[in-house]
Order: sequence, then structure tokens, then C-alpha cells
Amino acid sequence: MNIDKLVLSAMVIGLFAGGASAAEPIEGQWKDGSVEVVAIKACGDSFCLTMTTGKYAGQSIGKLKGKGQDYAGEITDPGNKKTYSGSGTVEGKTLKLTGCALKIFCRTEEWSRL
Repeated sequence: MNIDKLVLSAMVIGLFAGGASAAEPIEGQWKDGSVEVVAIKACGDSFCLTMTTGKYAGQSIGKLKGKGQDYAGEITDPGNKKTYSGSGTVEGKTLKLTGCALKIFCRTEEWSRL
């Protein structure tokens, strides 16, 4: 293999490796305010929240859009199945999620990255 092909191969591998590690800060496993674990994964142009442990394991509990630190969308309470407008902010290993009914009655929870 000549040096040009070697350099080109290294550049291509570097491009793919860089793209693969460019996950959004919100993606990953989070422990919610109780003892349950929630997975947040990219789904289309949004991020889907799915319970992975406990009574509601496998249940979708929200969808948020955004990038960087700030996200907004809908969050569903798995207990009563009600959906609220929601927003989230990632600060290091903490995700602050706020759900609001009628934009007046709001509740904020802090989740921890696992």
C-alpha cells in the first residue's frame, strides 16, 4: 500500500470515528427522580425517552427536540398516562426536566446520568 492510500484510509477512518462519537449530551441512561432508569436515544429528529426498569419498563414517556444543553417537547407521566409540555437542560451529569400543565402548573425533577 502506498503512502497516499494509507493517508486517505486514515482520514476516512477518522471522519467516521468522529461522527460516531458526536452524540448529543442528552443521550444515554438516566436515573429519574425515583429509582427507575430511563434511556434517552435519538429517534428521527428527536430524542425518545423510554423507561428501562420498574413497573413501566419499555414504556415511552416522552419525546424532546433540541441540541447541546437545551431540549423541549412532551413528557408523559407513566402512572396516569397524562402528557405535559416539557423541557430539559443538561448540566454535566444532571438533567433537569420540567413538565407543565397549561404552562402554569409545573414540576421539575433532576435526573442523574448513569
